[in-house]
Order: sequence, then C-alpha cells, then structure tokens
Amino acid sequence: MNLDVKRHILKTISYRIIGTLTTVIVAYLLGASLEVSSLLGLGELIIKPIFYYLHERIWFRYIRF
Repeated sequence: MNLDVKRHILKTISYRIIGTLTTVIVAYLLGASLEVSSLLGLGELIIKPIFYYLHERIWFRYIRF
C-alpha cells in the first residue's frame, strides 16, 4: 500500500469520527433518544467511510487541476 492510499485511509477515519459525533449530537439535540441517535451514528459510521474513500480515490485518480 503506497503512502497516498494510507493518507486517504487515515483522512477517511478522522473525518468519520467528526461526522459521526456530529450526527449523534444533532440527532440527540433534535429530540431523538440517545439509543436512536447512537444507532444513526453507527449506521453512518459503517456506510459513509466506504463512499468517502471511493470519492477521494476517484478525485485523486481522475480529476486534475
């Protein structure tokens, strides 16, 4: 695994931690129970990193500035 791929993976992980915490907090503040808020956070924690990583790799490989 090259350095760029490792960087994208670490960036994906850090981004998801921030995003998941934001989702849980906002859902809770909007009135969802802590259980429902946590389930929403868990669901996005599993799904969104996959899509983010693919998005990042597509940009890296095919979009040049």
